[in-house]
Amino acid sequence: MKRPWSSLVAGSIAAGFLAVAGTAMAANVLTKPPTDFKKVSTLVKLPDFLPGLGTLYVNPSTLPIGPYLGYDHKGHLANIIYMVPTKDIDAHKNFEDLGSAASGVKINHTDIVFNPGHPGVEEPHYHIIEWLISPAAVKKDMQ
Repeated sequence: MKRPWSSLVAGSIAAGFLAVAGTAMAANVLTKPPTDFKKVSTLVKLPDFLPGLGTLYVNPSTLPIGPYLGYDHKGHLANIIYMVPTKDIDAHKNFEDLGSAASGVKINHTDIVFNPGHPGVEEPHYHIIEWLISPAAVKKDMQ
């Protein structure tokens, strides 16, 4: 039975998202990334704040998939992002137990956005963005 890639990825993310609740709460991830996460702009040539995504942090050992934590201008966690290469989707690769540094947070909505490549993840990929804020807040606070 073939399942659409989006349901496979979303299911894997949901499972991984709940995997490490203790880490998230200990790090108070809503206002500060875990200590093993680094600001993406210190790892690759990108600005500190990316309009539409925020200030991103990632544990370098999880590259390129992530999770990436996106913070707004006030330093509040606004999203969790996974960057999934299209070649892995085309190959029907499963992503299980991705983990997350932000388990237990309430997701407002999810966007899946194609990206042709950028510093750090040069190959074509999809951003799977789990937003903790409303679409209106994304337009207002993430620019």
